Amino acid sequence: MRLLSVNIAKPLTVDYTSAENGVTGIDKRPADGPVAVTAPGPKGVGGSGLAGDTVGDLRYHGGEHQAVYAFAREDLDGWESALGSTLPNGAFGENLTTAGLDVNGARVGERWRVGSTAVLEVGFTRIPCRTFAGWLGERRWMKRFTQAAAPGAYLRVVTPGEIQAGDRIEIVHRPGHEVSVSFLFRALTTEPALLERVLAAGDALAPEARERAQRRIARR
Repeated sequence: MRLLSVNIAKPLTVDYTSAENGVTGIDKRPADGPVAVTAPGPKGVGGSGLAGDTVGDLRYHGGEHQAVYAFAREDLDGWESALGSTLPNGAFGENLTTAGLDVNGARVGERWRVGSTAVLEVGFTRIPCRTFAGWLGERRWMKRFTQAAAPGAYLRVVTPGEIQAGDRIEIVHRPGHEVSVSFLFRALTTEPALLERVLAAGDALAPEARERAQRRIARR
């Protein structure tokens, strides 16, 4: 399991983002060398966990539980075939493009050591938005991406460090519960009946997901 590239944003002004200033950080390109990764602070205030990266809309992106976004190269390859287009590393707006790692099968609370020092913890899942759809320019993209249920993982920074392309990724902790990235995504999108079960992930679960589950229980 290894890191193919660390991708940081080239700020882009577009008319399809929800950011008030029209700037998005979805256009991510591989960095040339090591990149520092640190905890960015709470959502709404903190942006990306990667030095030099850009978050366009702090209301919906960035912060502690969405500090770093990982997507598997294997999944990008699958979408290349499905879409008939080339998708370089970073094309889905991911910070980390991985190889040999089951990102969508990772469990909430699972911890990865990347390189020699940095430790990242799975906490949330990507939910597709109109910025993502506008960036790719694909019809019905949000529905198509949702149906695939392979969204990639948002990570929080447990231990800061420097990471770079070629670094080894090691799973140093894997919880025993069932709440994988794909499971959480389905609970939040197409299968809300699963929501109550995501609480098994405990404190590692992002607040947005916990609140959704608790609201469902309260309505029952």
